Amino acid sequence: MLRCITQHVGPDEESPLNDNDSILLEIDDSIATVTLNRPQVLNALGPQMSQKLRDITESLETDPAIRAVVLRGAGEHFMAGGDIKWFQAQLGLAPEACRHSLERIIGEVNASVIRLRRMAKPVVASVQGAAVGFGLSLMCACDLAIAADNAYFSLAYTRIGATPDGGATYALPRLVGVKRAMEIALFGDQFDAQRALELGLVNRVVPLAELSGETRRIAARLALGPTLAYGRAKRLINESFDHSLTEQLLAEQESFAESTATLDYAEGINAFVAKRKPKFVGS
Repeated sequence: MLRCITQHVGPDEESPLNDNDSILLEIDDSIATVTLNRPQVLNALGPQMSQKLRDITESLETDPAIRAVVLRGAGEHFMAGGDIKWFQAQLGLAPEACRHSLERIIGEVNASVIRLRRMAKPVVASVQGAAVGFGLSLMCACDLAIAADNAYFSLAYTRIGATPDGGATYALPRLVGVKRAMEIALFGDQFDAQRALELGLVNRVVPLAELSGETRRIAARLALGPTLAYGRAKRLINESFDHSLTEQLLAEQESFAESTATLDYAEGINAFVAKRKPKFVGS
């Protein structure tokens, strides 16, 4: 979750650690918008943000009223990784205390990543500016990613002598292949939105001025869809890498059978026959 953007926090800038509003949550028309809200430090992740992200993702996962989730950053950036000043402060602790502090914050973000991947509703990352370090890991944990044309990406950890976290070493080989994942992880080089699109890290790139509108359009479309079916499809895709073909076929068979018992399935069939637009209710 560490970052390599040295201009992020200069020597005379403050990096506040008590951020009660470090993450904002807004719910509108069954869409939950989660905003990383430390723009003064490019939304760098500190202990308060990691705790709030854990708590918010837990609540969204279990809330049946939420049908789609948008994850974005306040200001000009998505997230530039971890708060370097906080990590530097931990170096003053005894080794065991430092390790415990770091393991706690990483454990909290790990819990958030797991919930984003497994929650039975689609999660869309809306990315502008920096998506670096854990910011890149967090974006990869989302189901879809829409990037502004000014977005840039880097895993960055090796630049400070650390290894990736937040599921990056799980997601990247699956998204871009092992060789490209190695290149991204080992070199830590920065690449732009177009390259991210070519690699398959983002679904589409739009002009910065259109990012908010395009994200909202996609989230609204998903929120009107068959939520339970989305959740099952998401689970099937995420688990497919751990299954043989036979196991995956059986999982698909079971999932389809479960879907036929839902109101959304009946509505979808009846709407198709009647040649009208379905009205899914998420049950």
